[in-house]
Order: sequence, then C-alpha cells, then structure tokens
Amino acid sequence: MRKIALYGKGGIGKSTVASNLTVSLSRQGYRVMQIGCDPKADSTKLLLSGRSPPTILDTMKHGKPAEEAVVMGTSGCYCAECGGPRPGSGCAGRGIIAAFEHLEKQNVIGKISPDILLFDVLGDVVCGGFAMPIRNGFARDVFIVSSGEMMSLYAANNIATAISDMGRDGYASLGGIIQNSRGIDEEDETVDRAASEMGTNVIGRIPRDKTVQQCEAMGKTVAEGAPDSKLSKLYAELADTAVRLSHDAEGSLRDVSARYAMRPQE
Repeated sequence: MRKIALYGKGGIGKSTVASNLTVSLSRQGYRVMQIGCDPKADSTKLLLSGRSPPTILDTMKHGKPAEEAVVMGTSGCYCAECGGPRPGSGCAGRGIIAAFEHLEKQNVIGKISPDILLFDVLGDVVCGGFAMPIRNGFARDVFIVSSGEMMSLYAANNIATAISDMGRDGYASLGGIIQNSRGIDEEDETVDRAASEMGTNVIGRIPRDKTVQQCEAMGKTVAEGAPDSKLSKLYAELADTAVRLSHDAEGSLRDVSARYAMRPQE
C-alpha cells in the first residue's frame, strides 16, 4: 500500500489536485481511498457529484460503525471525511486525532485494503492534529502543493521543515512540490528556487486553466468532466509520478491490474 499525504497553504487547491489524482489513479486500475482532513468536510465533493458524505466524527457521535462514513465515489474510489467541530466550538486538530483513532480502532482502512491511500490535509502543519497523517504510519510520503506566491511558499517551507524534523523519528518523508500555478511572473523559476532551498524537487506543474472551474461548476473533476483535455493528461502524468516517487513496503504497486471494476455511486 502506498500512503500519500498532500499538504499546503489553505486555498492553494489541494482538494482539486487530490481529487484529480484519485480519479486518474482509479482509472488506471488502482484501488484508491481519499480521506479529507478538514473540518469543512469538502475534500471529496468532486468525487461524489457535489454531495457531502457523513463524517467519521458523525459516526462517533451517533455510535455508528466508522465504515458508514466511507462512500463509493463516481470513479470507483473510496471517500471519507474526518469532519470537525462547528466553528468556534472546538479544536479541529483534536477532531482529526479522534477520527484517525476511530479509523484505526475499527480497522477501516485494513478492511478496504486500498492500493493507494491519499490524505488531503488542511493548511499548514500548525499542531499535532494536522500532523497526525504523517505520524504513526498513516502516511509515508508527503507532497506539498504550492504556487509561486510568497505566502504559499512560506507555508510550504514550514511544512518541509516539520517533515524534516519528523523524518528523524522515522515518520513520513517529503517527496516533492506540486506546483498549482497562479500565472504570476516567473512562477516556474520562483518555485524551482524555493524547492531547491527546501532540498527537494518540483514533481509536476499544473497550469492555471479555466477548465478546472468549468468542471467544478458541474461537480466534477477535470479527469471526469474534460477527460480528453490537456489538463486531464497532466493530472494523469502527475499521478504516475507520485506513485513512482512514493514508497511501498509490500512490493511493487505496478502489479496491480484493472481488476477493480468502475462502479458508479449508488
């Protein structure tokens, strides 16, 4: 199993990137599970035609099995949202910790046994809760989503520093930067320099493209809403690169075939 986490500044487009990677990988025959780690519970909405699934914290609150928070997406992937407290009423980081403990206790991920487990994590690494996906073996490889804007790169550097510190204790490692472009001047060069200073590389660049907004207005990923577009092909290439650069302690993931049928969401 490959266990990947996407981090980056809030609003940089992590959920869009994550969802397009999930669909691309699912179409290549991988059994993919995407877990949203944001109290807004909106990471997987493009995989569910705009619907919001029950959250893991909801199942805890109502005494239901955590499996009820796992929903099949349109591309045949598995979707789950940690959820969180109402704004101003609790600690979102603590909510993520509780959700992960609930998943682990009920062995939800083990029962699904995905080939690729993808975590979409809110914002910067600012507390133990948001660092939870890269602790205790939940995620093995981290990719940072960033543009060439100063605040985005500032957040990326903070995340890289946290990963480096955790890496000394055997936690996840940094696999590279995913550039989600904003179209600013000399953006590629700026991100390349920043990546070099962080001791990593840019593994893919997603251009600023109105196709993203057009597909999201339909409640779809680019991979589903515009499958023949240049942007869709870029997401597919990025998915290949992320898999190639990630670790798998159980052997080669390339042995996975297209045996997983694409089942539409019920």
